[in-house]
Amino acid sequence: MPTKHHPHRGSMQFWPRARSSKHCARVKSWNRSKDNKVEGFLGYKVGMTHVLFKEKNSKSPRKDMEVFCPCTVIECPPMKVYSIRFYKNTGDGRKVVSEIFSKKVDKELSRKIQPSKKDNKDPEDFDYMRLVVYTQPKLLGIGKKKPDMIEVAVSDDVEYAKSFLDKEIKISDVHKEGTFVDIHGVTTGKGFAGTVKRYGVKIMSHKAEKTKRGIGSMGAWTTKKVTYTVAQPGKMGYHLRTEYNKLCIKLGDKPEEINPKGGFVRYGLVKNDYILLEGSVIGPRKRPITITSAIRTKIKAQPKEITYVSLESKQRWN
Repeated sequence: MPTKHHPHRGSMQFWPRARSSKHCARVKSWNRSKDNKVEGFLGYKVGMTHVLFKEKNSKSPRKDMEVFCPCTVIECPPMKVYSIRFYKNTGDGRKVVSEIFSKKVDKELSRKIQPSKKDNKDPEDFDYMRLVVYTQPKLLGIGKKKPDMIEVAVSDDVEYAKSFLDKEIKISDVHKEGTFVDIHGVTTGKGFAGTVKRYGVKIMSHKAEKTKRGIGSMGAWTTKKVTYTVAQPGKMGYHLRTEYNKLCIKLGDKPEEINPKGGFVRYGLVKNDYILLEGSVIGPRKRPITITSAIRTKIKAQPKEITYVSLESKQRWN
Protein backbone atom coordinates (compact mmCIF):
# COMPACT_ATOMS: atom_id res chain seq x y z
CA MET A 1 0.00 0.00 0.00
CA PRO A 2 1.28 3.48 -0.80
CA THR A 3 2.07 5.78 2.10
CA LYS A 4 -0.14 8.82 2.51
CA HIS A 5 2.19 11.77 2.93
CA HIS A 6 -0.31 14.59 3.37
CA PRO A 7 -3.83 15.18 4.70
CA HIS A 8 -6.85 15.65 2.48
CA ARG A 9 -6.74 18.86 0.44
CA GLY A 10 -9.65 21.01 1.57
CA SER A 11 -11.80 20.62 4.66
CA MET A 12 -14.60 18.06 4.47
CA GLN A 13 -16.37 19.81 7.35
CA PHE A 14 -17.98 22.28 4.97
CA TRP A 15 -18.95 19.98 2.10
CA PRO A 16 -20.30 20.45 -0.49
CA ARG A 17 -18.78 23.87 -1.14
CA ALA A 18 -22.00 25.35 -2.40
CA ARG A 19 -22.67 29.06 -2.61
CA SER A 20 -25.44 30.53 -0.54
CA SER A 21 -28.78 31.11 -2.26
CA LYS A 22 -29.42 34.28 -0.22
CA HIS A 23 -27.22 37.02 1.17
CA CYS A 24 -29.09 36.86 4.51
CA ALA A 25 -28.09 33.96 6.73
CA ARG A 26 -30.61 31.25 7.58
CA VAL A 27 -30.62 30.20 11.23
CA LYS A 28 -31.70 26.66 12.10
CA SER A 29 -30.79 26.35 15.79
CA TRP A 30 -32.04 28.88 18.33
CA ASN A 31 -31.40 29.33 22.01
CA ARG A 32 -34.36 28.22 24.12
CA SER A 33 -34.60 30.83 26.84
CA LYS A 34 -37.03 30.47 29.74
CA ASP A 35 -37.64 34.22 29.78
CA ASN A 36 -39.75 36.18 27.33
CA LYS A 37 -37.35 37.61 24.79
CA VAL A 38 -36.52 37.86 21.10
CA GLU A 39 -33.54 35.67 20.24
CA GLY A 40 -32.10 37.41 17.17
CA PHE A 41 -31.35 40.70 15.47
CA LEU A 42 -30.25 41.70 11.96
CA GLY A 43 -27.56 44.34 11.51
CA TYR A 44 -25.15 45.55 8.84
CA LYS A 45 -21.38 45.18 8.99
CA VAL A 46 -19.57 48.53 9.07
CA GLY A 47 -15.88 47.77 9.49
CA MET A 48 -13.21 47.28 12.15
CA THR A 49 -11.62 49.44 14.80
CA HIS A 50 -9.81 48.83 18.09
CA VAL A 51 -10.43 49.60 21.75
CA LEU A 52 -8.58 49.40 25.06
CA PHE A 53 -10.28 48.00 28.14
CA LYS A 54 -9.32 47.02 31.67
CA GLU A 55 -9.14 43.31 32.35
CA LYS A 56 -11.31 42.47 35.36
CA ASN A 57 -10.95 38.68 35.30
CA SER A 58 -9.25 37.68 38.55
CA LYS A 59 -7.75 34.56 36.95
CA SER A 60 -6.23 36.38 34.01
CA PRO A 61 -2.47 37.14 34.01
CA ARG A 62 -3.41 40.61 32.66
CA LYS A 63 -5.66 41.51 35.59
CA ASP A 64 -6.12 45.29 36.07
CA MET A 65 -4.12 45.93 32.90
CA GLU A 66 -5.23 47.71 29.73
CA VAL A 67 -5.80 45.19 26.95
CA PHE A 68 -5.74 45.99 23.23
CA CYS A 69 -8.69 44.44 21.42
CA PRO A 70 -9.59 44.64 17.70
CA CYS A 71 -13.36 44.67 17.23
CA THR A 72 -16.00 44.86 14.50
CA VAL A 73 -18.70 47.53 14.31
CA ILE A 74 -22.19 46.42 13.25
CA GLU A 75 -24.84 49.09 12.73
CA CYS A 76 -28.25 48.03 13.99
CA PRO A 77 -31.17 50.23 12.89
CA PRO A 78 -34.48 49.29 14.55
CA MET A 79 -36.36 46.32 13.08
CA LYS A 80 -40.10 46.09 12.52
CA VAL A 81 -42.37 43.04 12.75
CA TYR A 82 -44.20 41.99 9.61
CA SER A 83 -46.07 38.99 11.05
CA ILE A 84 -46.21 36.28 13.70
CA ARG A 85 -45.93 32.87 12.04
CA PHE A 86 -47.18 29.70 13.77
CA TYR A 87 -45.76 26.26 12.91
CA LYS A 88 -47.01 22.74 13.49
CA ASN A 89 -44.85 19.62 13.19
CA THR A 90 -46.53 16.97 11.03
CA GLY A 91 -45.56 13.72 9.40
CA ASP A 92 -44.69 15.63 6.23
CA GLY A 93 -42.53 18.18 8.03
CA ARG A 94 -43.38 21.49 9.61
CA LYS A 95 -46.38 23.37 8.27
CA VAL A 96 -47.58 26.96 8.71
CA VAL A 97 -50.98 26.74 10.42
CA SER A 98 -51.65 30.45 10.86
CA GLU A 99 -50.09 33.87 10.57
CA ILE A 100 -50.98 37.21 12.18
CA PHE A 101 -49.95 40.22 10.09
CA SER A 102 -49.09 43.71 11.22
CA LYS A 103 -51.52 46.41 10.12
CA LYS A 104 -48.82 49.04 9.59
CA VAL A 105 -45.85 48.25 7.33
CA ASP A 106 -43.38 50.50 5.57
CA LYS A 107 -43.97 51.29 1.91
CA GLU A 108 -40.39 50.16 1.17
CA LEU A 109 -41.43 46.60 2.05
CA SER A 110 -43.21 46.36 -1.31
CA ARG A 111 -39.74 46.28 -2.89
CA LYS A 112 -39.20 42.92 -1.18
CA ILE A 113 -42.64 41.23 -1.07
CA GLN A 114 -46.30 41.97 -1.65
CA PRO A 115 -47.62 42.72 1.87
CA SER A 116 -50.63 40.63 2.86
CA LYS A 117 -53.87 42.17 4.14
CA LYS A 118 -55.32 39.01 5.64
CA ASP A 119 -56.58 39.00 9.20
CA ASN A 120 -55.96 35.55 10.65
CA LYS A 121 -56.96 34.40 14.13
CA ASP A 122 -54.86 32.80 16.81
CA PRO A 123 -54.35 29.07 16.13
CA GLU A 124 -55.77 26.58 18.59
CA ASP A 125 -52.82 24.20 18.32
CA PHE A 126 -49.21 24.96 17.33
CA ASP A 127 -45.74 23.76 18.30
CA TYR A 128 -43.73 26.97 18.03
CA MET A 129 -43.85 30.40 16.46
CA ARG A 130 -41.50 32.86 14.81
CA LEU A 131 -41.43 36.62 14.32
CA VAL A 132 -41.01 37.67 10.69
CA VAL A 133 -39.06 40.92 10.93
CA TYR A 134 -37.60 43.32 8.39
CA THR A 135 -34.90 45.97 8.58
CA GLN A 136 -34.97 49.67 7.74
CA PRO A 137 -31.90 50.25 5.50
CA LYS A 138 -33.29 53.67 4.56
CA LEU A 139 -31.97 54.85 7.94
CA LEU A 140 -28.42 53.89 6.93
CA GLY A 141 -26.11 55.99 4.82
CA ILE A 142 -25.32 53.31 2.23
CA GLY A 143 -27.98 54.18 -0.36
CA LYS A 144 -30.06 51.06 0.17
CA LYS A 145 -33.88 51.05 0.40
CA LYS A 146 -34.92 47.42 -0.07
CA PRO A 147 -35.42 45.78 3.36
CA ASP A 148 -34.02 42.42 4.40
CA MET A 149 -36.34 39.88 6.05
CA ILE A 150 -35.63 37.00 8.42
CA GLU A 151 -37.43 34.81 10.93
CA VAL A 152 -36.35 35.13 14.55
CA ALA A 153 -37.27 32.89 17.47
CA VAL A 154 -39.44 34.15 20.28
CA SER A 155 -40.88 32.56 23.40
CA ASP A 156 -44.20 30.75 22.97
CA ASP A 157 -46.19 33.52 24.64
CA VAL A 158 -48.67 34.78 22.05
CA GLU A 159 -49.53 37.96 23.96
CA TYR A 160 -45.84 38.79 24.35
CA ALA A 161 -45.28 38.33 20.61
CA LYS A 162 -48.31 40.49 19.80
CA SER A 163 -46.80 43.34 21.82
CA PHE A 164 -44.20 43.81 19.06
CA LEU A 165 -46.78 44.33 16.30
CA ASP A 166 -46.70 47.90 14.94
CA LYS A 167 -43.62 48.60 17.08
CA GLU A 168 -39.88 48.79 16.57
CA ILE A 169 -37.36 46.34 18.06
CA LYS A 170 -34.01 47.80 19.09
CA ILE A 171 -30.74 45.97 19.55
CA SER A 172 -30.82 46.83 23.28
CA ASP A 173 -34.10 44.86 23.57
CA VAL A 174 -32.40 41.68 22.35
CA HIS A 175 -28.74 41.68 23.51
CA LYS A 176 -26.80 43.12 26.42
CA GLU A 177 -23.21 44.23 26.98
CA GLY A 178 -20.76 41.65 28.27
CA THR A 179 -22.61 38.62 26.86
CA PHE A 180 -21.72 36.07 24.22
CA VAL A 181 -23.56 35.99 20.91
CA ASP A 182 -23.47 33.87 17.74
CA ILE A 183 -23.21 35.50 14.34
CA HIS A 184 -24.52 34.08 11.08
CA GLY A 185 -23.60 35.49 7.70
CA VAL A 186 -22.40 34.88 4.16
CA THR A 187 -18.68 35.12 3.47
CA THR A 188 -17.07 37.31 0.84
CA GLY A 189 -17.35 35.96 -2.71
CA LYS A 190 -14.01 35.44 -4.46
CA GLY A 191 -15.26 34.52 -7.94
CA PHE A 192 -13.74 31.76 -10.07
CA ALA A 193 -10.61 30.25 -8.52
CA GLY A 194 -8.25 27.40 -9.32
CA THR A 195 -7.43 24.35 -7.25
CA VAL A 196 -4.38 25.90 -5.56
CA LYS A 197 -6.27 28.88 -4.14
CA ARG A 198 -9.54 27.01 -3.60
CA TYR A 199 -8.20 23.85 -1.91
CA GLY A 200 -4.54 24.52 -1.13
CA VAL A 201 -3.24 21.90 -3.56
CA LYS A 202 0.53 21.71 -3.70
CA ILE A 203 2.13 23.33 -6.74
CA MET A 204 3.90 20.72 -8.86
CA SER A 205 7.50 20.76 -9.91
CA HIS A 206 8.62 22.59 -13.02
CA LYS A 207 9.29 19.16 -14.53
CA ALA A 208 5.59 18.24 -14.38
CA GLU A 209 4.24 16.89 -17.66
CA LYS A 210 1.20 19.15 -18.12
CA THR A 211 0.45 21.78 -15.50
CA LYS A 212 1.94 23.07 -12.28
CA ARG A 213 -1.09 24.72 -10.59
CA GLY A 214 -3.36 21.71 -10.80
CA ILE A 215 -3.91 18.12 -9.67
CA GLY A 216 -2.01 15.22 -11.12
CA SER A 217 -4.94 12.85 -11.63
CA MET A 218 -8.73 13.06 -11.75
CA GLY A 219 -9.09 9.53 -10.39
CA ALA A 220 -8.99 5.89 -11.41
CA TRP A 221 -9.18 4.77 -15.04
CA THR A 222 -12.05 2.29 -14.80
CA THR A 223 -14.68 4.00 -12.68
CA LYS A 224 -15.69 6.26 -15.59
CA LYS A 225 -16.55 9.11 -13.23
CA VAL A 226 -14.92 11.74 -11.06
CA THR A 227 -15.64 11.49 -7.34
CA TYR A 228 -16.84 14.52 -5.39
CA THR A 229 -13.67 14.56 -3.26
CA VAL A 230 -11.41 15.50 -6.18
CA ALA A 231 -10.27 19.12 -6.03
CA GLN A 232 -11.49 21.04 -9.07
CA PRO A 233 -11.61 24.74 -9.98
CA GLY A 234 -14.85 26.65 -9.51
CA LYS A 235 -16.58 29.49 -7.69
CA MET A 236 -14.99 30.29 -4.34
CA GLY A 237 -16.49 32.02 -1.33
CA TYR A 238 -20.03 33.30 -0.68
CA HIS A 239 -20.67 30.48 1.78
CA LEU A 240 -23.09 30.45 4.70
CA ARG A 241 -21.07 30.29 7.92
CA THR A 242 -21.65 30.61 11.68
CA GLU A 243 -19.26 31.86 14.37
CA TYR A 244 -19.96 30.94 17.98
CA ASN A 245 -19.34 32.86 21.20
CA LYS A 246 -18.44 36.35 20.02
CA LEU A 247 -18.13 38.71 22.97
CA CYS A 248 -20.35 41.79 22.90
CA ILE A 249 -17.98 44.53 24.07
CA LYS A 250 -20.28 47.52 23.77
CA LEU A 251 -23.84 48.51 22.87
CA GLY A 252 -24.38 52.18 22.09
CA ASP A 253 -26.84 54.70 20.72
CA LYS A 254 -24.36 57.58 20.26
CA PRO A 255 -22.56 57.06 16.93
CA GLU A 256 -20.16 59.93 17.58
CA GLU A 257 -18.44 57.72 20.15
CA ILE A 258 -17.11 55.36 17.45
CA ASN A 259 -17.21 57.31 14.14
CA PRO A 260 -13.60 57.88 13.00
CA LYS A 261 -12.37 60.91 11.12
CA GLY A 262 -13.65 60.68 7.53
CA GLY A 263 -15.96 57.77 8.34
CA PHE A 264 -15.39 54.06 7.86
CA VAL A 265 -13.80 52.99 4.59
CA ARG A 266 -16.36 51.98 1.92
CA TYR A 267 -19.21 52.55 4.36
CA GLY A 268 -19.37 56.08 5.73
CA LEU A 269 -20.68 57.26 9.09
CA VAL A 270 -22.73 55.24 11.57
CA LYS A 271 -26.10 56.93 12.16
CA ASN A 272 -28.02 54.44 14.34
CA ASP A 273 -27.54 52.11 17.27
CA TYR A 274 -24.47 49.90 17.01
CA ILE A 275 -22.81 46.88 18.59
CA LEU A 276 -19.09 46.19 19.01
CA LEU A 277 -18.06 42.53 18.72
CA GLU A 278 -14.67 41.20 19.71
CA GLY A 279 -12.51 40.16 16.75
CA SER A 280 -13.40 39.96 13.09
CA VAL A 281 -16.76 39.11 11.51
CA ILE A 282 -17.39 37.22 8.28
CA GLY A 283 -18.50 38.98 5.12
CA PRO A 284 -17.71 42.29 3.41
CA ARG A 285 -18.88 45.73 4.46
CA LYS A 286 -22.63 46.44 4.19
CA ARG A 287 -23.38 42.68 4.41
CA PRO A 288 -26.37 41.72 6.63
CA ILE A 289 -25.26 39.88 9.78
CA THR A 290 -27.68 37.92 11.97
CA ILE A 291 -26.82 38.18 15.68
CA THR A 292 -28.41 35.51 17.88
CA SER A 293 -28.12 34.46 21.51
CA ALA A 294 -25.26 32.03 22.13
CA ILE A 295 -26.25 28.36 22.26
CA ARG A 296 -22.90 26.72 23.15
CA THR A 297 -21.38 28.94 25.80
CA LYS A 298 -20.64 27.75 29.34
CA ILE A 299 -18.63 30.79 30.42
CA LYS A 300 -20.19 33.82 32.06
CA ALA A 301 -18.65 36.93 30.54
CA GLN A 302 -18.39 40.28 32.28
CA PRO A 303 -18.97 43.79 30.88
CA LYS A 304 -15.74 45.46 29.82
CA GLU A 305 -14.60 48.81 31.18
CA ILE A 306 -13.57 50.54 27.94
CA THR A 307 -10.93 53.23 28.40
CA TYR A 308 -10.22 54.14 24.76
CA VAL A 309 -11.91 53.82 21.36
CA SER A 310 -9.88 54.59 18.25
CA LEU A 311 -11.32 57.57 16.34
CA GLU A 312 -8.35 58.03 14.03
CA SER A 313 -8.92 58.03 10.30
CA LYS A 314 -9.09 54.59 8.64
CA GLN A 315 -8.17 55.99 5.22
CA ARG A 316 -4.97 54.77 3.59
CA TRP A 317 -3.01 57.34 1.68
CA ASN A 318 -0.04 55.20 0.71
